[in-house]
Amino acid sequence: MTADPLLAAPPYGGVRGLSDGAAHGPAFLPDEYRARTAALRAAMRRRGLAALALASPENVHYLLGLDHLGHFAFTMVVLPRDGPPVLVARRMERHTLAAQVPGARHALYGEGRDPARTVARVLAEVTPPGGVVGVEEQSMWLPPAVLARVRAALPALRWADASALPARLRTVKSPAESALVRRAAHVSGTAMHAALGAARTGVSERTVAARVHAAMTEAGGREPGFAPLIRSTARLAQEHVTWREHRLEAGEGLFVELSGCVHRYHAPMSRTLRCGPLPPGVAESAAAALAGLRAAAGALVPGARTGEVYAAWAGAVAAATGYRPRRHHCGYLTGIGFPPSWVGGGRVPGIRAGGRTKVRAGMVFHLMSWVERPAGHVVSDTALVTADGCELLTEAPRELIVTG
Repeated sequence: MTADPLLAAPPYGGVRGLSDGAAHGPAFLPDEYRARTAALRAAMRRRGLAALALASPENVHYLLGLDHLGHFAFTMVVLPRDGPPVLVARRMERHTLAAQVPGARHALYGEGRDPARTVARVLAEVTPPGGVVGVEEQSMWLPPAVLARVRAALPALRWADASALPARLRTVKSPAESALVRRAAHVSGTAMHAALGAARTGVSERTVAARVHAAMTEAGGREPGFAPLIRSTARLAQEHVTWREHRLEAGEGLFVELSGCVHRYHAPMSRTLRCGPLPPGVAESAAAALAGLRAAAGALVPGARTGEVYAAWAGAVAAATGYRPRRHHCGYLTGIGFPPSWVGGGRVPGIRAGGRTKVRAGMVFHLMSWVERPAGHVVSDTALVTADGCELLTEAPRELIVTG
């Protein structure tokens, strides 16, 4: 049996800043985390923040490298302007924390105890009276009731919404982060080829899903933020539902959207396969979707605005189909992701009509061309913005695939 090339290769291709993971700890070397912390503290000083309290798993992972499934219990990292970060977490996670984040101070709360009391104690220790604490008010991982109890316990402190602060820093990937996205893209492509090879008339969506999960795991992937979205084109418009027992029928299509995950970094992609014979309009929609993807990729260059990328995509689809698409976006930023998302949190920073976000080298987008007329068809890839354009990292046939 041939060894998997991803697993046999030298760890991370020798990219500076990446750890070999031998101790089952964070993916990056300490210098990478120190640089992130320094950049965030510089932003804190500009905002006049004495401390920053972050609850999103993606932000905790970004700063400390914590990678586990225990975020269903309240977890928060408190970053003071000086000194080590403090990780507030459930006491039963102490062994995981000791193994993965030894450089942080651990403030643990016991079973049935209010985590707000632990957070308040930590903030009182690291924040002077009258100091301003930045919090992720818009994070779905910070219950408003917990935040209200923390504030009530610390009347001498002031508060500011800093939800966008760490997310802004995460938008541009370092070379070490880009290397992990590339590895995730390899997993994505392997899984997509497994899906395309399994799907045909009479095969169930569940069977395709089983092949996808096996391929993702064998290629070196971890559990992704989203389960693979695998469904017939009869349910294409149901955007976030996945496989059932349904067996594909002649003339029907199968939509597959998935992402490999390596150290919580994702590289989503999607394809739409058709079981012949083709219904009217399918070939036209497939050609339009591919034209839209190519146009969006061509417009995704440093200095462009996201609204210009959307306009290029919509114009290409309109030229091919005769109608102007009304999709809410044609892509979005991606990278670190924990369940239930691979977009890095509840907010989706998308490529939208009129968008003013400036494209910068190092950004990673899930570039998605979704066409609804004359028939539903989707093709998408993960795109890394380079110094002079963008590179599509995920690989599988992009032209219309027809099977028996």
